[in-house]
Amino acid sequence: MSAVKSYAAVDLGASSGRVMVGRVGPEGLELTEAHRFANRPVRTPEGLRWDVLSLYAGVLDGLRAAGRVDSVGVDSWAVDYGLLDADGALLGNPVHYRDPRTEGVAEKVWDTLPAQELYAATGLQYAPFNTLYQLVAARGTAQLAAARRLLLVPDLLTHWLTGEQGTELTNASTTQLIDPRTRDWSREVADRLGIDLGLFPPLRRPGDPAGLLRPEVLQETGLTGPVPVTAVGSHDTASAVAAVPASGERFAYICTGTWSLAGLELTAPVLTEESRAANFTNELGLDGTVRYLRNIMGLWLLQECLRAWGDPDLDGLLAQAAGMPALRSVVDAGDPAFLAPGRMPERITAACRASGQPVPGTPAEVTRCILDSLALAHRRAVLDAQRLAGQSVDVVHVVGGGTRNALLCRLTADACGLPVVAGPAEAAALGNVLVQARADGLVGDLAGMRGLLARTQPLTRYEPRGGTDAWRAAEARLADR
Repeated sequence: MSAVKSYAAVDLGASSGRVMVGRVGPEGLELTEAHRFANRPVRTPEGLRWDVLSLYAGVLDGLRAAGRVDSVGVDSWAVDYGLLDADGALLGNPVHYRDPRTEGVAEKVWDTLPAQELYAATGLQYAPFNTLYQLVAARGTAQLAAARRLLLVPDLLTHWLTGEQGTELTNASTTQLIDPRTRDWSREVADRLGIDLGLFPPLRRPGDPAGLLRPEVLQETGLTGPVPVTAVGSHDTASAVAAVPASGERFAYICTGTWSLAGLELTAPVLTEESRAANFTNELGLDGTVRYLRNIMGLWLLQECLRAWGDPDLDGLLAQAAGMPALRSVVDAGDPAFLAPGRMPERITAACRASGQPVPGTPAEVTRCILDSLALAHRRAVLDAQRLAGQSVDVVHVVGGGTRNALLCRLTADACGLPVVAGPAEAAALGNVLVQARADGLVGDLAGMRGLLARTQPLTRYEPRGGTDAWRAAEARLADR
């Protein structure tokens, strides 16, 4: 093997962060975990906030544990941001997207810029926590008035590491302020809503240089400089989709974790009214691609139940759930009623009771209800995406943490009536690493990255069992309610 290099992927999810080290050569790719740390939001008198200082400390600890690396890249969840004052100081911890401050804001925005026009301009699905709605909700606050710079979460951490400022494009595309056709800011949308785009630093693309680790960071981590920081697909879903080990174009993907992001990779956005009504989003990916997908509540439903139940053994619970009757009760996994934390088992059972379905009584029954509901939501998203984009698929690739849940993968194959290829589990970190390696010339285009993943990462294939009649019937039950 010719030159092998090491890359640190800082990968921050909504419930945990990790620093992973990828060793990459022309025919080799190995990923190891250097450090993992909790991401625990804090409820303050002002509302729900991210503890971004704790996250940054975890990043520094992870870089110290990583040892010598040739580059660093940062990805995280989307939409949330930090505000800096004229001195560059952070104006408070970033607001959590589950904070209720945006309740009712979308309707006010639509009074000025109707939802149909907003979608035609930005292609972004409605979600109450989109950055656009957060900025409108913050209007008139002392904090926003004092702000001179806005940095999305991965850009904020990159700034603290390097002292440089930029706005990475894949994450910027989740703000509802980017035109997916031009891959640049939608100045018309910003002007009509009174949003100052001057708060954002210049756009960066995946693979662009993002600075060097500051001397203070080198001293804190024990690394020997210079260590470059590379802009990656800083929205974790963009990095995860880049790490889908697909061959060809006839595939759907589901990025699983706290959220499920299910859809297709396209070369152009779908901006039709039908697409808006189906709540599909057009986010930007690598190499001019569009991530055409639907947000689904994801394993958040199960994570919150496990927390309420005192964190029982998950493997045992899944084994019990596998023996429960299929599709006995299902809920809408995209229902905003499940967005906020707390009392999730009660909310799921209440939804079943209100819809006249059998009420799951045990943790195993609730778990089966959740997984059946997620598989059904995956089915609907994959079918709808194909219909709306006019693009058929032969296989569904499941990546991310949900690949470790064999029952969910099996149910997704059954529901979609298509083979599911599960893996890799650490897709976001792998996509992060491979963009850094590509910037160094060690790997080629997106197809080359995916070929390397398919050759080096463990994958599991699940074939659909039986027909999809029962799933269609469950889908009809949900539609009737």
